[in-house]
Amino acid sequence: MATTHESTDPTLLYPTTSKKSLLDKDYQKNAKPDKSWSHKSRDFLHWIFTPLGFCITIYGLNVIAWGGMLFLLMCNAAPAMCHPDCNSLNSSRRIWIEIDSQILNALFCVTGLGLAPWRLRDLYFWALWRLGWSEKRQTKGLNRLAQIHGKWFLLDCTSQSVLPTSTTLKVPCTPLWKMDAVVWGNILNTVFQICLATCMWVMNRFNRPSWTTGLFVCLACLVAGVAGVVMWLEKRRLQKANEQYKETTPLVSRPGSLDSTSSERELVRRGG
Repeated sequence: MATTHESTDPTLLYPTTSKKSLLDKDYQKNAKPDKSWSHKSRDFLHWIFTPLGFCITIYGLNVIAWGGMLFLLMCNAAPAMCHPDCNSLNSSRRIWIEIDSQILNALFCVTGLGLAPWRLRDLYFWALWRLGWSEKRQTKGLNRLAQIHGKWFLLDCTSQSVLPTSTTLKVPCTPLWKMDAVVWGNILNTVFQICLATCMWVMNRFNRPSWTTGLFVCLACLVAGVAGVVMWLEKRRLQKANEQYKETTPLVSRPGSLDSTSSERELVRRGG
């Protein structure tokens, strides 16, 4: 009895499916990340030992350590430092409050002033978008912002934007007011940080009003927090939609095959 051999070219077996789409669907099916804590911890440790991860970790630990010390001093957690009394300008408590405040101010200047050039760039494109005198300039400004913030901002396809996720993914576009909130939140964070640094460096602890430090610290943290939360929520929404798309996308299975993934890989390898 003669044995018939099936064609090994996947484009002949599945006329409507290309080799690239087979590989893409195979990758989407098998690229689902592990949700275990051990896997997340291992990835986090690997990230810490990268240059960027190491710098961010050291920066965050300094903010937490000096901020925690300042909080404890403000709560009078060290009575031994209150000599002759807790509110005396010459007491160890008030001296260390000043030292902690200056260190925290310098740490906040790293982000508030260090990121100022990129924030001013975003403000420039925002001005083109919102204040441009022609539709072409407005479209250019919005599209440039969408490209810069492509990890969390999804613009309407009719605006010729670069989508951060699959172009076949049907998810609501990001409201434009969120871009306004992020751009102005970052700019105001820089402005309030400049005000805080001016008060901390121009005046000393003897003539500086106590309300200035608390006011500008709260305002700077508030606007930066709003911008950060908006970006985080929007990025999380797009990631969930992308994962749902990958999970619901069916693989093109070979008739009579028990393992469609293995068969597709073999077909593509032979046919390529």
